[in-house]
Amino acid sequence: MTLQSLSKDRLDVPDLCHAFVYATDWLGVYVDEVNALNVYPVPDGDTGTNMHLTMQSVRRHLKETPPSNMSELAQALAKGSLLGARGNSGVILSQTLKGFADSIKESTEIGAKECILALKNAAKIAYEAVMKPVEGTMLTVIRRAAEGTEHMSDSHPLEVLKEAWEAGSVALEETPELLPVLKKAGVVDSGGLGFLRVLEGMIAAYEGRELPLPPEIQTGVQSQFEEEEFGFCTEFLLSGVSAPITELRDIVEDFGDSMLLVEAEGYVKGHIHTHEPEKLLGLMGRYGSMVRSKVEDMSLQHSELLEDVDLDSVSAPNVAVVAVSAGYGVSKVFRSLGARIVGGGQTNNPSVEDIADTVRGVAAQTVIVLPNNKNIIMAAQRVQDVISDKTVQVLPTRSLGEGLAAAVLFRQDADADELFAEMQDAASQAKTLEVTFASKNADIDGLSVQEGEAIGLVNGDLKANAGSANECLLKLVSDFADDAEIGTLFYNSDVSQDDVKELASQLEDEHDLELDLQPGSPDVYRFVLALE
Repeated sequence: MTLQSLSKDRLDVPDLCHAFVYATDWLGVYVDEVNALNVYPVPDGDTGTNMHLTMQSVRRHLKETPPSNMSELAQALAKGSLLGARGNSGVILSQTLKGFADSIKESTEIGAKECILALKNAAKIAYEAVMKPVEGTMLTVIRRAAEGTEHMSDSHPLEVLKEAWEAGSVALEETPELLPVLKKAGVVDSGGLGFLRVLEGMIAAYEGRELPLPPEIQTGVQSQFEEEEFGFCTEFLLSGVSAPITELRDIVEDFGDSMLLVEAEGYVKGHIHTHEPEKLLGLMGRYGSMVRSKVEDMSLQHSELLEDVDLDSVSAPNVAVVAVSAGYGVSKVFRSLGARIVGGGQTNNPSVEDIADTVRGVAAQTVIVLPNNKNIIMAAQRVQDVISDKTVQVLPTRSLGEGLAAAVLFRQDADADELFAEMQDAASQAKTLEVTFASKNADIDGLSVQEGEAIGLVNGDLKANAGSANECLLKLVSDFADDAEIGTLFYNSDVSQDDVKELASQLEDEHDLELDLQPGSPDVYRFVLALE
């Protein structure tokens, strides 16, 4: 096929299929090389990995149902790349392929002119996908590659691709001059290199070149940059969307940065870095059916490589968990256990619609809701009234500790009814001690408290008061949890690290407790102690 392609002035469907399949393998050789150039310490999955996963999805579409005409080829490029797109680089690559596909879908074969137009449209669609395009990124390389072919209309399409690669290579070398963060790190743009490796793979396919050996990789550049709080890398895939893409972009843009929102073949794919992932996903769930979604805490990991899975064959999880939570430390633990978060709790009860929105934002058809506060249970139980396409099971957890004990058992592939029973049993055995301050004078169950006094609750019920928060916690443990062995002690910003360590040491010595200390309890609680 390759030698014949070189002798023809025009390329047909089998020629292009072979080129894109081979370009996927070619990029695979250079994944680590591209990853090593990443300068942003965020867990999108590294650039090379994301771009390769995007191309792998294209390859699956082309191989599983070989296209018989250019329209089917174009559909495979657009749909396959969108469904497989991961992170910024993957989504931009998917839109580049969509632009190329849209330009050739009415053709039977493509020559130099069609190839030039397809490259120009690829750059156009890629730029349109990004709300605020930044020069010095892969967008610059894609655009310059396309512009470099404008004088090639009388050439062979292979020569057009070669010229695009040459022009893109020049642009890649100039990216550090356009983007200060690249210059600081002494590297070129990783996404731009990934795009050029795809072009190079297509050229190699037509020339019949064998795959090269992977290059030797030096230490990556991410260690040059300090860690900071990036929020959550949030991605989603919607089907049956009921609103124009421009309207959705206006909504999503307010939630954060690094935003991409694109559509193809009846799907909308979104990616954003935000501090409100569940709120965003719940809102998006109003506009279509949530096929898949992903939330990753970018402050917890430098980089997470995503599994190489066939996204088209991945079914929705069997069951999901939605937990009401406040305090960044508590919410972080819930997320680490696989739960989606509804912001709220004591003094800030979420509405039925708040909880329903988060339920809409998960792909599973059965959702277990953990209210984690006795004042939120009734609202959670009304969610099923406003959602008709999912089964909502409310486990009436009265405290954060009960919710955490239940969430520990969560498995998304479990039988929903069996899982619910297991989680219910775990919650019933949990004990949560909370220390806050009285907002007014009161006499409750024989306990007289004064406004401003430290008060202690056991599973949401008032049980103790004391002159200080530390004293109150010690009293709660002594009176109601002396037989506990393990616990997680969350504390809020009013407590210093030295103070909480001293308090924990006293608890461990006096009560033979093993404690895990976690900052980030809800603001209203000085301490939350979840016991096992």
